[in-house]
Amino acid sequence: MTTASDDDAPPRSAAAPSPFPPIADYAFLSNCHTGALIAPDGSVDWLCVPRFDSPSVFGSLLDREAGMFRIGPFGLNVPASRQYEPGTNIISAVWNTPTGWVNVRSALTMGPTRGEDTVTPHTRPPADDDADHMLVRTVTCLDGNVEVELVCEPVFDYGRAPAEWVLVDGDRHTADASGAGLTLRLQTDMALGIEGGRVRARHMLEKGETLYCALTWAAELAAPETTEEAVAQLDATAVFWRRWFSHARFPDHRWREAIQRSALTIKGLTYMPTGATVAALTTSLPESPGGERNWDYRYTWMRDSTFTLQALHYLNLDWEADEFMQFIADLESNGDGALQIMYGIDGTRDLTESTRDDLSGYAGARPVRIGNGAFDQRQNDVFGAVLDSILLHTVRSKRLPRRLWPLVQQQAACASAVWRDPDQGIWEARGAPQHYVSSKLMCWVALDRASKIAGIRGDRASEDAWRATAEEIRADILAHGVKKGALRQHYDTEALDASTLLAAVFGFLPRGDVRLRATVDAIANDLTEDGFVLRYRTGETDDGLSGKEGSFLICSFWLVSALTVVDQVQEATDLMERLVSVSSPLGLYAEEFDTSTGRHLGNFPQAFSHLALIEAAGRIILHERMRELM
Repeated sequence: MTTASDDDAPPRSAAAPSPFPPIADYAFLSNCHTGALIAPDGSVDWLCVPRFDSPSVFGSLLDREAGMFRIGPFGLNVPASRQYEPGTNIISAVWNTPTGWVNVRSALTMGPTRGEDTVTPHTRPPADDDADHMLVRTVTCLDGNVEVELVCEPVFDYGRAPAEWVLVDGDRHTADASGAGLTLRLQTDMALGIEGGRVRARHMLEKGETLYCALTWAAELAAPETTEEAVAQLDATAVFWRRWFSHARFPDHRWREAIQRSALTIKGLTYMPTGATVAALTTSLPESPGGERNWDYRYTWMRDSTFTLQALHYLNLDWEADEFMQFIADLESNGDGALQIMYGIDGTRDLTESTRDDLSGYAGARPVRIGNGAFDQRQNDVFGAVLDSILLHTVRSKRLPRRLWPLVQQQAACASAVWRDPDQGIWEARGAPQHYVSSKLMCWVALDRASKIAGIRGDRASEDAWRATAEEIRADILAHGVKKGALRQHYDTEALDASTLLAAVFGFLPRGDVRLRATVDAIANDLTEDGFVLRYRTGETDDGLSGKEGSFLICSFWLVSALTVVDQVQEATDLMERLVSVSSPLGLYAEEFDTSTGRHLGNFPQAFSHLALIEAAGRIILHERMRELM
């Protein structure tokens, strides 16, 4: 799809971009409505309000002039330590200065629901707790004394509209920033001064003292008025996360911490008002350093649905699973009854893509894209993802909600009608349509799962008809998609594609089938770099783009699952250990991993990577538990 710029401003030079922290060094905050990324120096470099897919107010991640918000020791950029407070999405950073020590706590806060949410209205039933719609930060001096600096410089609408600041009521502790039709309030017990498009404050903090600041976009710009109130909101947020955490089922295993952080990340990427899960927090973080493979991932993909439901049910998070399932049931389909491949987190269908050519991009990677031009592509895998989700949910809940049966019928009919047609494939290639094996495989999943759901419902005619179509699809794939004994990317190539690992994940072939084992071995041996899996080799695939990619973390986790299925459990375990070891310092994953540099690439944090981690770890843990019983 051709894209166009929505801004005629000339681009700034990207020849010598200012330093950007590695993606993996960012901390992720969330209140289940929006998210923030905090750099190691304590600056908030990414925040969109009031929700995930809104324009940014802090966008330094994509342009060093696009806004930031920092509170911390003056003149220092590297903390002594950073960690999540256990069982939460609250980040705690400890700083050591020549004169003392301070602890900075930061959170997008949560608290008891106090009536209708007018900032981000809910379509799902409100829970007992909801977002406060504010970012709260406290600084406590642990020893000695430390000079603390606050700098808040929002630039609205992805860096287009500088803030206009005013002090409120002559009080230097409250200031409002306005731009692009939005107003934010900064409240603090420090004395503020306005310097153009930013406010700044400095204070010498003595041992035992605590100060705070809060940036709010809540109704009536509500904010804590004292340090005690700010600390109480952070503590209430910790209670929310830990109570949620206590409802999940985590295995007593050496990968427990990785699974727990993945679960907290998935919950943090879930938009509470509708139950949708965004694919990632960010837009346009590059898959190729300095290249053009930059996409907006702040939407919900139907192909993520089955992995989301599988992970949530595995962790005993049935409430979240039902919320996501109801979101899918509410979606508006196309004229032929098919669901789009992706939607906005409120169900929006039109995700028209544009570029922001005035932004320099992360470390010079351009263009910066807003929206996603793939939203109206034909990708035939969508039907299988949706129907596998419904089957998972039906089996787990032991009932088939009445409102889901029409969706089953629609998606099964669509898969039956289109499975013979070429499409853009699971990776949204922008080249010519092909007969992608993974797309036909997912159409098989669609009809296989529809048949099983019909059997649960007692509709024998539909069960038999859909099973017959599933077998027809299987025969076609095995006749045209297997070359040299293994499944290939599409019918007209011998190139490999990691998406064919889904044949193992979804049970397309029996675990002892030689073609399944050959496919897994071929990908493990010929589609990896330093043991990590590529989704395909860019020189062998017409995806409409230039440049090289890193290894795809989800594909490596798929290989773990596939190796487990074909009983190569030691190889699966070895790869899983390596994958766990390359997480960010805070246990997070981007979309890709560059084995030559050890850097994470692509949007961050990436839901798909964390979902695949839970699925892969679960398969190995189940195998280990079953072996203990033998």
